[in-house]
Amino acid sequence: MAQFVGGFCLPHNPLITGAPDAPSKDQVARVMDAFTCVRTGIERLRADTVIVVGDDHYTMFGPEINPRILIGIGDVEGPIEPWLNITRRPVANDTELARHLMQQGFEQGFDWAVSKTLSLDHSAMVPIHLAVPANLRVVPVYVSCGVEPYISGARCQELGALLARAVASFPAERRVVILGTGGVSHWVGMPQMGQVNADFDHRVLGLVEGGQLDALIAMTDDEIVQAAGNGALELRNWIVAMAALPGHAARVIAYETVGAWVTGLGFAELVVPPSPQAT
Repeated sequence: MAQFVGGFCLPHNPLITGAPDAPSKDQVARVMDAFTCVRTGIERLRADTVIVVGDDHYTMFGPEINPRILIGIGDVEGPIEPWLNITRRPVANDTELARHLMQQGFEQGFDWAVSKTLSLDHSAMVPIHLAVPANLRVVPVYVSCGVEPYISGARCQELGALLARAVASFPAERRVVILGTGGVSHWVGMPQMGQVNADFDHRVLGLVEGGQLDALIAMTDDEIVQAAGNGALELRNWIVAMAALPGHAARVIAYETVGAWVTGLGFAELVVPPSPQAT
């Protein structure tokens, strides 16, 4: 049977690969060490499939359409942005699991937007490129926390709970890891762009490490945007990952305030207790 074996919260900032020399070498090295920690963690968990939760930035769908929740179930490739310094390539999709997640969602009140041919943006491709082992399959999930109207934290919690139920009901063997991507403080296209609120970021990482999912969900759009910018709404991606792993423990891996990348970058591992049948 399938099971979630762990998860991670991590950044997807496009400047990490698009402008790799902008920060100091020491800071870049610490950020890359954190991505390496995620990748080795996925390997240690012996994962077969990684669910990557990201959000569009008017890059994939444009202003004409803003899917509330979307899943890729077929051909996947990326990145769509040519300036990321990531070679555009096919990404192996676990189509069998993806279709199961889709169907379970339909049956449980989640009207997914569904893509049979999907070009990924940086919110999925930066984590895939830097943290997902090359031999693993991916299921991309997108939620609307990058552009208005924003999905709520409560709905993201419900989505994570759906993923937990759906993975547990998948009849084939799978060891699944989930990545919640994005965050922490950053102002995208706003007058404050370039600022970082490290106090907010540390508060959020403390809530993650303390398992205080309800406190993250309770943060309103206005509260988040005022304190940490519209980009910090990507914490909703983290909520999906946390809610998919009930009973997890968490540990902060790293945090960096990177002015040159206009973002506070946070990394955390979501540790799932081993199941009784685990070997």
